[in-house]
Amino acid sequence: MELWGGIECTVNRVGNRWNDQLALTGHRTRMSDLDAILSLGLTALRYPILWEDVAPEHSDRRDWSWVDPRLDRLRTSGCRVIAGLVHHGSGPHYTDLLDPGFPIGLADHARAVAERFDWIEEWTPVNEPVTTARFSALYGLWYPHAREEAAFWAALLNQIDATRLAMRQVRRINPHARLIQTDDLGRSYATAPLRQQAGFDNMRRWAGWDLLCGQVTPHHPLFDRIAAFGLSDRLRAIADDPCPPDIIAVNHYLTSDRFLDHRTELYPAIEPGGNGQMRYVDVEAIRVLQPAPQGLEGALREAWDRYHIPIAVTEVHNGCTRDEQIRWMARAWSIARRLERDDVDVRAVTSWALFGNDGWNTLLTAPGVYEPGAFDVRGRDVRPTALAGVLRDLSTGREPHPVAAQPGWWERPIRLLHAPVARPASARAHRPVPTPAAAPILIAGATGTLGQALERACRHRGLDCVLTDRTGLSLDDPASIRRALDAHRPWLAINAAGWVRVDDAETAEDACFAANAVGATNFARACDAAGIPSVNFSTDLVFDGTDPDAYDEASAPNPLSAYGRSKAAAERDITALPGRHLIVRTAAFFSPFDPHNFAWAVADTLRRGEPFHAASDHFVSPTYVPHLADAVLDLAIDGERGMWHLTNNTGISWSDFATRIAAACALDTALIVPVPGDELCWTARRPVDATLVSRRGALLPSLDHAIACFAGAMGEIRDRQRAA
Repeated sequence: MELWGGIECTVNRVGNRWNDQLALTGHRTRMSDLDAILSLGLTALRYPILWEDVAPEHSDRRDWSWVDPRLDRLRTSGCRVIAGLVHHGSGPHYTDLLDPGFPIGLADHARAVAERFDWIEEWTPVNEPVTTARFSALYGLWYPHAREEAAFWAALLNQIDATRLAMRQVRRINPHARLIQTDDLGRSYATAPLRQQAGFDNMRRWAGWDLLCGQVTPHHPLFDRIAAFGLSDRLRAIADDPCPPDIIAVNHYLTSDRFLDHRTELYPAIEPGGNGQMRYVDVEAIRVLQPAPQGLEGALREAWDRYHIPIAVTEVHNGCTRDEQIRWMARAWSIARRLERDDVDVRAVTSWALFGNDGWNTLLTAPGVYEPGAFDVRGRDVRPTALAGVLRDLSTGREPHPVAAQPGWWERPIRLLHAPVARPASARAHRPVPTPAAAPILIAGATGTLGQALERACRHRGLDCVLTDRTGLSLDDPASIRRALDAHRPWLAINAAGWVRVDDAETAEDACFAANAVGATNFARACDAAGIPSVNFSTDLVFDGTDPDAYDEASAPNPLSAYGRSKAAAERDITALPGRHLIVRTAAFFSPFDPHNFAWAVADTLRRGEPFHAASDHFVSPTYVPHLADAVLDLAIDGERGMWHLTNNTGISWSDFATRIAAACALDTALIVPVPGDELCWTARRPVDATLVSRRGALLPSLDHAIACFAGAMGEIRDRQRAA
């Protein structure tokens, strides 16, 4: 079984706006990406040679300037190319999925590609034809924005004909060319009144492969339904001249299995749909069925039983935290291996979206969220994530990352977002997934905001952790630190302890320095000796605020306060150590789970109807603690070291921050009183503007999103308090 990779390369159209994933993830302008890909040990790469790219204005005017150097590099690398010609697109602007000329146009493009790159033997002329037809011609999300079943079947047949004609042209040049035909494959489950709808959905999902295999004849369950739209002659022509895939290429996501429920009142946050006869909600089956749906293993077994054609898993991606991405990749690999042992001919597993994707949370209909893959492109440099290391481990047979063996979110109780619905299943399916023993993450700082947030994040993510207080680990006692590391044997140690009272440090600098500088260095040094990576935290207060530009990781500290001096000393001493140490500078914590922070104080004061004074002339980079905790864990899992700045990516005055908190919490913004910082009776000097930015990557969501999360959580807390 081989390890393949792929680059998210969708070029789809919404109205007159084109969405180009190659541009959004930056791959379009980075030749160096190919060297990064080739370092992973992949056997083959799904790579775009898109019709929209090569002939954007006219079918006879082709531009190979982007494709040529990249294909030349891949040809000499030993990594096979699986050529993709249309990927969730509708072709260039002069055609679309409902254009009768679409099949011939794509076939002409395929011929030109095959003539230029006659060494390519594996082809996917059209990616996911059933899925693309649904989104473009049934749901109206993508161009040409049709919303009727007749258009769906016409768009599907156009893509199938395009695939057949394209492979005919390719095989005239390279008789050994193989068709690797992808589509999303999940199963629909349903309540009893919707069993016919689920049955139809479960038949329709096979339509693309069935058509290519010549199975949609008058005896096929879908033939009469499709023929009723005036398409019987096309169905017969396809059946008479089929183009069976050489590999059935299955794309299965954690949300591919669906559940249809007519009890729409049980899902107040979900907009119901319908089939003209009954209204229902269509939800992710993994979020409601108990036990869980069949998942990837079931999909692969069904595909093998139906076709007995070799199978490949051609997209494995999970837009989630790094540990969950690793687990999903490892799980897909182990499932494929298990099926291989059961004599299912599984040829490959593919890490998809190697450079991530952008906007799939909106189904590419509007700007959205970026999700990293094996590489993270949010910094000045493309950064390998821990997933890249896992792929190298899989390709060489080494054991993957310590977090890989622990259950993923889809295997833990948190997967259920709705009242569970019983699914008939064997007794084995009802047994809980065992949680293997794993080395934990050690977190020092049980009483602090950050320590508790990190522990909460670990618990939610299924990461074993140990949270210690001063009795279990004292930073001022190196022997205590060593005993804790020896007792718990963690794979990662995080120091979230230390002195946090900025003004009090002015009259207790020795105690502050002992905790924040000496203690932090003791912690990192003990981790060095045990061969354990560590994480420590620093602050924007290491800067004096006089630089006209925002401060990045390379900016030189010049603290104004005792607290800032203690943190700067820790940065200096830990950086000098030889081990694997990550130092995170952050600022202006806010959290709904701890009353000891600025945003909480704003909300609490305003709810009492009292004014809140905030500095209008001092600027900070607010950081939502739950976002910070997740980003820190991701970076630690990635094995990052050195200095990182992590904030919610906005410099703002304290008074403007207070106003935005008030507005989000539906409180009276007129009660915010902007004042000069000098009037707030601060003992310690603060920098006027210590806005933090990162040259390594802006990993946290926007401040707007963070404030919305804070306000939502505060509302939920108040609702629970009222209910109690």
